[in-house]
Amino acid sequence: MSVTKDKKTGKWMAQVRVKDETGKTIHRKKRGFATKRAAQEWESGLKGKDSISVGMRFADFAERYLADMEPRIKASTMETKRTMIYGKIVPFFGSLPLGAIDAAKVRQWQSGMVAYRKPNGKPYSMTYLKTLNCQLSAMFSYAVRYYRLKENPCRLAGSIGKKAADEMQFWTKDEFAQFLAAVRCDPPAFTMFSILYYTGLREGELLALTPEDVDLKKRTIRVNKTYSRTQRRDVVTPPKTPKSVRTVAISDGLAAYLADYVQGFGPADDAQRLFPYTKHYLYRWMGMGCEASGVKRIRIHDLRHSHASLLVELGFSPLLIAERLGHERVQTTMDVYSHLYPNKQREVAERLNELMIS
Repeated sequence: MSVTKDKKTGKWMAQVRVKDETGKTIHRKKRGFATKRAAQEWESGLKGKDSISVGMRFADFAERYLADMEPRIKASTMETKRTMIYGKIVPFFGSLPLGAIDAAKVRQWQSGMVAYRKPNGKPYSMTYLKTLNCQLSAMFSYAVRYYRLKENPCRLAGSIGKKAADEMQFWTKDEFAQFLAAVRCDPPAFTMFSILYYTGLREGELLALTPEDVDLKKRTIRVNKTYSRTQRRDVVTPPKTPKSVRTVAISDGLAAYLADYVQGFGPADDAQRLFPYTKHYLYRWMGMGCEASGVKRIRIHDLRHSHASLLVELGFSPLLIAERLGHERVQTTMDVYSHLYPNKQREVAERLNELMIS
């Protein structure tokens, strides 16, 4: 890379080495600049284009992608992205030029993810495979928009995994009663699991609660933030979506559980977290409670499904359930829980019989 002057013509020439779409280094030069500064600007501009060209290594592109995403998304989401990208994507694509990755290469990576087995011998879940594939596709779409990539190879390769699990796990009222009896010895765990089951709060929303969010007289819980533990730091941010900001009415029984907990274990400062724990505390007690009670093990998030199932069983409408769970759209509620509603087709036919003209 250099800028030189032709002594005969008095003009300047610039030359630079850059990479093409396949990552191959090529030599480019241009003559006839009237000034040295003009030649240097052309050289700098070409080097700048090369630095963001599709000839860069995928690993370098991943760094740029994450740097651009970091100020735009929540810290917990950013940590999840980093884990997926550096743990599952960069190890396979990292050394390849961005523009050289085609649909065949993507399918090779997909096959590896589907075939992978964790130390316990289990494969990745279908929903996790879908999430991984969506993350890779999002990166290529970003490259198409900002890095002059011609097309997204993931769209040609097709997808893997499923958006939703085949079977939704939840506890019945009797199963939850057995589990709750097993964790009654620990008031924080007893209270937290009661809130999760009887309100449908997300675990981050639960862990972000402060005493001022709980109104025992009105028997309500105000949800306006979520908690995560990121890079050994407590992070409290706005909740998942605008509709997640909500006030959830609670039963007299749950209000009594909360009153006992606040009196015996509540923080001195109303601005401090009501439950100063992390999700690992919940996971540990979930395991111990299931082992002691004999109830099947489910995910913490499945307590939210359990609450929705309970509301369906009690006959509440999808609109009310959506408002209580903080879903952005009622359609989300129907997509996730429609199978829980009993089939009313025969009832419709019987009612129409009454209207038939003989």
